[in-house]
Amino acid sequence: MVMPFETKIDFKSPRWNRDAWSRIQGDMDPEKERIGYCSGLVLGVKPGEKVRELLGFETFLATRLIPLPDGNIRRLNKEVIYYTDVRHGRPGDIIEEWKNPWTEETVNVVQVFNDPFNYTISDYLILAPEDFPGDRSKLPKIPLIFPWQELTDDILVLQTDMHLNYPSPLQPDKWPRESAGTHAQVSEMMRYFVSRRDLENPALSAVPYHGTWHRVTPWLPWMLMGQTPGHCVYTSTMASLESVEQLPRKVLDYTEKHRPEMLKAPTEDYGPSHSSLEHYARDQKPAPVKT
Repeated sequence: MVMPFETKIDFKSPRWNRDAWSRIQGDMDPEKERIGYCSGLVLGVKPGEKVRELLGFETFLATRLIPLPDGNIRRLNKEVIYYTDVRHGRPGDIIEEWKNPWTEETVNVVQVFNDPFNYTISDYLILAPEDFPGDRSKLPKIPLIFPWQELTDDILVLQTDMHLNYPSPLQPDKWPRESAGTHAQVSEMMRYFVSRRDLENPALSAVPYHGTWHRVTPWLPWMLMGQTPGHCVYTSTMASLESVEQLPRKVLDYTEKHRPEMLKAPTEDYGPSHSSLEHYARDQKPAPVKT
């Protein structure tokens, strides 16, 4: 059964924001899954140097929404990021090794498989406990109101920015070559371009979108840059797809060979959910220190 949702646009209503965000992220019909696709470049930013194109990347998400007893919505999700070479300023073939242009060292590429990466969509903003001192059981409840932009008469832009600074799962004492420091300073900036008519359409349990995703993050741990000054910037475009069959053939082929279970959204809420750094700390081993 399709979950009820608000269609009358009200930028100041937490309930409307919740339902609009849900219909962009997934499908209000729990029997249906949603595929999100993103493609772009990873840039290397080092003080005193011009920015370098380091890698391409291909990302997809398989998402399902389910209702919760309290009336809120649980987002069940699997997330994949494949790193590629760069060809004419665009992502090329998926790679297993990469030559670091600064160290001249060839390193093993660690692809990202976040299974699951779930969270709850409610009338209130999702807050990270580490952002607040004191009693974490008393986090403030901030109404979910996004900064929408009316780009044209029909095109609305949903802006979702997140700026974090949290203790890194990869501490330098244990991971001297992988860790960029004791804390991970990460920002993600997304823009979803959607049709006003689609948002107002009660027949659409999911709203199509196109958009952009930008991410500022420390050096990827497998680059073995340690605490070398600098960072990575992801720059990309994204879109909603009707099914995994619309993904690029290279992405489908690689997933079917290595992790076919990632091609389907979860059907139940299991966990826990971990970040890619947490997965790295759990699944990988520290690289030997150079002598």
